[in-house]
Amino acid sequence: MTRSRSLSFPGFPLLAAVAPALALAIGCDRGAGGAAAPEGPMPVAASDQQPAGEYVRFAGMDGAAHWGRIEGEEIVALHAAPWDGGAPTGERMARDGATLLAPADPGKVIAIGLNYASHLGGNEPAPYPGVFAKLPTSIVGPGDAIEMTEDAGNVHYEGELVLVVGKEARDVGVEDAQDYIFGVTAGNDVSERDWQSADLQWFRAKASDTYGPIGPVISRGVNYDDLELTTRLNGEIVQQQRTSDLIFDTSDIISYVSRYVTLMPGDVIFTGTPGTTQAMNAGDTVSVEVETVGLLENPVATR
Repeated sequence: MTRSRSLSFPGFPLLAAVAPALALAIGCDRGAGGAAAPEGPMPVAASDQQPAGEYVRFAGMDGAAHWGRIEGEEIVALHAAPWDGGAPTGERMARDGATLLAPADPGKVIAIGLNYASHLGGNEPAPYPGVFAKLPTSIVGPGDAIEMTEDAGNVHYEGELVLVVGKEARDVGVEDAQDYIFGVTAGNDVSERDWQSADLQWFRAKASDTYGPIGPVISRGVNYDDLELTTRLNGEIVQQQRTSDLIFDTSDIISYVSRYVTLMPGDVIFTGTPGTTQAMNAGDTVSVEVETVGLLENPVATR
């Protein structure tokens, strides 16, 4: 690829105010033609204001989803998604007592295939990323079951690094792409191999309900292109590789996808799986661990 180089927590008091939005001051000079020339700082995207660290979605006492940032052993509640300018409400809760949900609620779920040489089976890499789509309803969080229908007989794990988009991205150059990544999380691109081979599209094979676990946190401000990825099946390591081995790195991916599809804050992109995979069975437990993100663990069941 060419490089160009009011949140209310039941049981908690509702705060009357949150941090105000960033104000943009604009000064104007008049030229000879009387036209106004704006001066001063350019607007800052809401996501750019958020510090490095770990971000989560969690269930409030009412069961509704809320946003937070981890500080030590506590979750600092935010009034909105971090990429939407979520500011601290002043409420905190113990991290250990929280029920974590999928850390993003994406409008689009994009995925990249065949992005590690170890997953190519000796074939040559493609000249550009292989892109496909999953559905938002495939997304589930930590501890949620991967549910196989009765006709699914060959369902494989695919442990992956997942990008979370921080701001609207369209026609982004490779050299600017990192600015559009809010952070990363762990994901499992669950895949039914028989359907993948037999069907016209990968609608069933990749996008079925529960076929996209992500979590447990979004890690922001680390080197996304050099993190260790480990997948375990029933506690045994079955995949392990560093994201430095991606054929198309995280900047390539953002740039390429945004050429064709406008990415919005909160959208997610699965970046590809390494090595080989194998079928899972009901009763199994599969986990995906990404350095700085933590462990995403899900049981496998039938429905």
